[in-house]
Amino acid sequence: MKNMSSPFTLPNGSILKNRIAKSAMSENFGTRNHAPSKGLINAYRVWAKGNPGLLITGNVMVDSRALGEARNVVVEDYKDFDLLKEWARSVDGTGVHIWPQINHPGRQAFAAINRQTVAPSAIPLKMGGISKMFRVPIALTEDAIWDIIKRFGTTARILKEAGFTGCQIHAAHGYLVSQFLSPRSNVRTDQWGGSTANRARFVLEIYREIRRQVGADYPIGIKINSADFQRGGFTEEASMEVIRLLGDEGIDLIEISGGTYEQPAMIKGDRKKSTIAREAYFLDYIKKARKLIKTPLLLTGGFRSVSVMENALEEGHLDVVGLARPFCLYPNLANQIFDGSVEKFEAPVPKIGIKLFDKIGGVELPWYELQIQRIGKGKSPKVELLGILAFIFSLKSLFFKSFRKNR
Repeated sequence: MKNMSSPFTLPNGSILKNRIAKSAMSENFGTRNHAPSKGLINAYRVWAKGNPGLLITGNVMVDSRALGEARNVVVEDYKDFDLLKEWARSVDGTGVHIWPQINHPGRQAFAAINRQTVAPSAIPLKMGGISKMFRVPIALTEDAIWDIIKRFGTTARILKEAGFTGCQIHAAHGYLVSQFLSPRSNVRTDQWGGSTANRARFVLEIYREIRRQVGADYPIGIKINSADFQRGGFTEEASMEVIRLLGDEGIDLIEISGGTYEQPAMIKGDRKKSTIAREAYFLDYIKKARKLIKTPLLLTGGFRSVSVMENALEEGHLDVVGLARPFCLYPNLANQIFDGSVEKFEAPVPKIGIKLFDKIGGVELPWYELQIQRIGKGKSPKVELLGILAFIFSLKSLFFKSFRKNR
């Protein structure tokens, strides 16, 4: 595994000790008051001992009024600074980088846990029978847009001060930054909408604000969709233009993914037979991106076989291999790759037989969240965990938060 085990130097000089990254996943494992829980911190301590080059956390939200999940971690001030420092120290002594993924959900925020939702435009999610679980969003004013931009910078700065070694902007999967990029959810006629360049203004200003607050020597990455896979949405051509703009700005690492809640390619992947056969869902895109920009590329989605990962690096299409769900079942993943004890990392797709929830990952996401909780509590992952238990966990989480919000 000469390629996967080799170090990689980012443009700012930071060094990843190998080419394996744990990509961000839904964790829903903060405290009731949105601090990092002891269990969450311990899960990262376990993963760090597994020796990947990079750990990217699940969502860290920039605003306590805008939650994607009931127990998201929120960083908007210093009230949980000691716990943030403990979380950052979870990698001490391993040489592993730990980057928080910084996010705002926009309209992808459950009504049960948010008093109101905002978005570039007042366009609701269209998700069939469960659309009523989400509010019609309020279109952001100019002042509100700049407030959110500043929040991204403030969150990144606080996390840097806590000891995290870099950060990642979440601009994929239909959250707020992704909503600005898509003409399906952004129909503004001002400087934040219309052309691709205008729709990209929000993410570029976020990057600039973070850079202003953290300095030139701090790694900033981004996770961005290759496409939304929706008619009238964010296209591959537009995505290429945006990553070119980000590359020109000097961003340190671009992670490629795809999809939204409405069309969850990040869960299901691009299901062409050729894509399934080679595992990597978005490999065609990243080959094109490699010819367009010099920025380091991280590809996540579908990798399961060690030989496929190694070949993708050998061919030079990407610089870092991203894995997410396998880390929930193989917390010692990188070590197992390097010692040859595992050649393929299975990641089951739990279901409960309710077509709508199975389709959108309403069982898969909480099932893997429960596996993370097991790791954080010092237990082994449980492959035979029933999908219905994960579904009940998800409903209880929403109900509890809704009860507390409305007290």
